[in-house]
Amino acid sequence: MGTVRKTITVTDQQDTWIKAQIEAGRYTNDSEYIRDLIRREQERSAEIEGIRLALIEGESSGEPRPFNAEDFKQRMLKAHG
Repeated sequence: MGTVRKTITVTDQQDTWIKAQIEAGRYTNDSEYIRDLIRREQERSAEIEGIRLALIEGESSGEPRPFNAEDFKQRMLKAHG
């Protein structure tokens, strides 16, 4: 995987936070911290997209039907013990 060099600007407070994370041993340098933030955001975005698609599927599935929790519980117990 190739790399691209980027220059970013952060506030003094953000810089202090990043340095504290490095000093605590969570990261070895600024770049590792930023890459981890990007990875986490990519994972979060993928999760949100999955939820969004599930909501669209649910909305497209038609009118809601009444739900009886006790009937559901009995069906699950019968099917799965």
